[in-house]
Amino acid sequence: MAKDQAFVTLATNDNYARGAMVLGRSLRNHNTTRQLVVMIGTQVSQPSKEVLEKIFDEVRLVDVLDSGDTAHLALMKRPDLGITFTKLHCWALTHYSKCVFMDADTLVLQNIDELFDREELSAAPDPGWPDCFNSGVFVFKPSNETYGRLLEYCAEHGSFDGGDQGVLNGYFSNWATADISKHLPFIYNLSSIAIYTYLPAFKQYGGNAKVVHFLGETKPWSYTFDPTTQMVSGDVKEAPTQHSFLLDWWTLYSASVVPLLAEEYGDQAFDSGCVASVTELGDPGPSSDLLLQVSSQKEAEWKGSSQHQYHPAEPSMSSEERKQKWEQGQADYMGMDSFENIEKKLDAFLK
Repeated sequence: MAKDQAFVTLATNDNYARGAMVLGRSLRNHNTTRQLVVMIGTQVSQPSKEVLEKIFDEVRLVDVLDSGDTAHLALMKRPDLGITFTKLHCWALTHYSKCVFMDADTLVLQNIDELFDREELSAAPDPGWPDCFNSGVFVFKPSNETYGRLLEYCAEHGSFDGGDQGVLNGYFSNWATADISKHLPFIYNLSSIAIYTYLPAFKQYGGNAKVVHFLGETKPWSYTFDPTTQMVSGDVKEAPTQHSFLLDWWTLYSASVVPLLAEEYGDQAFDSGCVASVTELGDPGPSSDLLLQVSSQKEAEWKGSSQHQYHPAEPSMSSEERKQKWEQGQADYMGMDSFENIEKKLDAFLK
């Protein structure tokens, strides 16, 4: 284990804490040799904190209001960037020589320890504007000096997009042109919402993906999952993520994270996001036993292969009803109207 290098993530509440748990487990399952660090906000509950401590080597509470004069004064000038200041705390982890930051809505599909061969600031292009890097995955070198300068920049210039990505792209403004070796391949930060903008490229290169990033308002934990049938469902308000990646996330979550949460909550019921017969995992009945049996099996499957196939349900409505749903903007993105099914129809028609 490389004790002086670490993967770092941030969880500001319980939802993102669950994302961090899945990220941490995915790194562990792919045999990382680096330390795992999660920075948490004050809104993360005690049970979530306890689970994080079982997965990560270091759980670090960060609060910009208590972080020293520089951060406090910077926040006074720009209170709108409070969460951004929290993320910038990663540069204060100076007991590590080099780190890779990963957003809590990312999932590792292969070992990525080779990222530590890169230098600050290495990141992948953002699909929306490739001359900017996406701040969901980046290589950096902790430094109190850089930390202070970033806070000063943040206070003086703000963020052109209202978040940390705008701040970091402004500070590391020469990323696009200075050194191509600091441009990470897209497979290290595969944007789930970019898949549909260039589907042929995803077909060609998607199998090499090492990190998938669930960008957009709808996160994996926004859905629900039946671990017995492996069906993901939910109110989809935007183009969904690639189904196999979403299923990967839920399979790992239900197998490796939910049992840990159930242990911490004890007799207290909680919303795991898993449906069917396992909605109240705090009760020591058949539902908990069933989940643990399914979890053991599914985790073994996930470790063996990260390529899971999503099997949509058969159409249960008439063509006219389906047409009306489309016209109302209520297409069944997760099932019969998935891009996979549409593509099959087009292929059959073109033949």
